Amino acid sequence: MKGRYHFYSTQQGDPSLPVVLFLHGFMGSGQDFAPVIAHLSNEFCCLTIDLPGHGKTVVEGEDRDYTMSGTAIALVDWLDQHAISQCFLVGYSMGGRLALYLALHFVQRFPRVVLESASPGLKTEQERQQRLQHDRLLAKRLESNFPAFLHHWYQQPLFQSLQQHPEFKQMVERRSQNRPHELAKSLNNLGTGQQPSLWKLLEQHTEPLLLLVGADDRKFCTINQEMASRCPTAQLEIVPESGHAIHLECPDKFVSFASQFLRKEDTHPPVSP
Repeated sequence: MKGRYHFYSTQQGDPSLPVVLFLHGFMGSGQDFAPVIAHLSNEFCCLTIDLPGHGKTVVEGEDRDYTMSGTAIALVDWLDQHAISQCFLVGYSMGGRLALYLALHFVQRFPRVVLESASPGLKTEQERQQRLQHDRLLAKRLESNFPAFLHHWYQQPLFQSLQQHPEFKQMVERRSQNRPHELAKSLNNLGTGQQPSLWKLLEQHTEPLLLLVGADDRKFCTINQEMASRCPTAQLEIVPESGHAIHLECPDKFVSFASQFLRKEDTHPPVSP
């Protein structure tokens, strides 16, 4: 396992502080969290990691190494290598789906988890098969013409407010530095179509979850409202004047909600030596 995954990671903040691991969204990288880490690193040791298929991380393996279960096990192994037996999680969109999987399958490792614009996946096998076919079509388009795919991706309604962000063009430019073939592997294996449904496990979860969603992101508002109604330990915060990418569109509000939630833990998780 250790030899197949070469994760690129960064650390900001005093190593003696509680550890928070940040998981980015599709086509992103750990660098996306820089605006919020600049503030949170005063209270937490902030770790970012580029997920398989993204950024500077290299995976020497097969397609199954890009799946949610494979990636989750690899991340837990990576934390073990760094002597981190527990940490907090912050996950956005794709990274939020992965963070929820980690929280539900490795409960003792992640005592508090922030899910930004995330979901537990699709509920039925029919929905998953339809989405899987859709994801495979998108992956082919991505590999055949990445610039066009990138343009159309951010025309989606959930990114409408993000397009008005003053650094939107720089963000898209960072996305363009990814390797299309690797991104396609991620989309085919870590996409929503391949994700196992987490709804039933969510109902049984006993550790605190913070659900953050932008008020302008109507699709994910609906999903997260249902998540909050089903999970007794989930706290939902709908952020006004924000779309899908709250950490970029409203970093101050994101920091406020996340830091208050993570500070509630009485016993902080161990940190790396």
